[in-house]
Amino acid sequence: AVKTSTAPSKPTAMAPAKLRELARGVFGKYPTAASLTPTDDPTFAAKVALGRQLYFDTRLSKNHDLSCATCHDLQHFGVDARERDGQRTPTSMGHKGQLGGRNSPTSYNAMLHIAQFWDGRAADLSAQAKGPMLNPVEMAMPGDNVVVTTLRSIPGYSKAFKTAFPQDKDPITYQNTADAIAAFEKLLLTPSRFDEFLAGKDEALTANEQRGLQRFVEVGCMACHLGPALGGGMFQKLGLIKPYETKDLGRYELTKQDSDRYFFKVPSLRNIEQTGPYFHDGSIARLEQAVILMAEHQTASGKLDAEDLGYLVAFLKSLTGTPDAAYIHAPELPKSGPKTPPPDPS
Repeated sequence: AVKTSTAPSKPTAMAPAKLRELARGVFGKYPTAASLTPTDDPTFAAKVALGRQLYFDTRLSKNHDLSCATCHDLQHFGVDARERDGQRTPTSMGHKGQLGGRNSPTSYNAMLHIAQFWDGRAADLSAQAKGPMLNPVEMAMPGDNVVVTTLRSIPGYSKAFKTAFPQDKDPITYQNTADAIAAFEKLLLTPSRFDEFLAGKDEALTANEQRGLQRFVEVGCMACHLGPALGGGMFQKLGLIKPYETKDLGRYELTKQDSDRYFFKVPSLRNIEQTGPYFHDGSIARLEQAVILMAEHQTASGKLDAEDLGYLVAFLKSLTGTPDAAYIHAPELPKSGPKTPPPDPS
């Protein structure tokens, strides 16, 4: 007698229309720049223009060698593309080559997140922008007053700040600096073929990508990676189903609450093919390995077979979007003045 397989059969492939309806309910509608542009702020465009300059300006670092764009390179999907020994560094190099403790997440789609940083210690983009400039391991400015003094010494910034913050008697402040950077980052969007599919274009995703989307939901990935950013909307325990070995205690280091041990913000999966290395510590180099580990440690489905892994990775690659080339282009920066502090490598 021929012995038949007892492996459970997988659900049949959904029709595109049914799959689209399911996906819309899980992920919602991805925003446009127009929908995110406030209608009650006539100076928003000026804030964005100023924020773009500040994002690329290395004079906001102690040694004038680091900017937001250094660790969040917009030409490389908002992550640190610098390499050491032929591979991207797991964590970013800051002042004097110091390595940070966690992987630099992408700045694209960050405004869709519940909070900023892996542990959520910054409530929004503006609060996040304040951190790296003063972090001794990162940009290492000795104080916000030094940032302000530097900006005030650059003649071209005087007009730009006044245009962006016309109601302020003294517009060059640390808070306004962060607010301008946040305004620029707010519109860092990357619409993809996935969004075309959700909008009604069946052929935007291949059959394998559509099957990957279906399996993404069925396996349980969408329990954490939901919403327009496919993540970023919640905190979750790393090792939810099966313990995951890591020395980083996650949000516990911020809150000191035992219930927050090993909890991290769920990362967005948009552009995930391009934003490795993966996880909070940058310890996983390959996307396929990251998917295997997440299924095993975070979902009840457990280990994936080769077929499902192929489908899921195909779907994840369809989330690679297209940044607005004109929006992310590095701007011309105002020249330093005679009183601008020089680089300080100490």
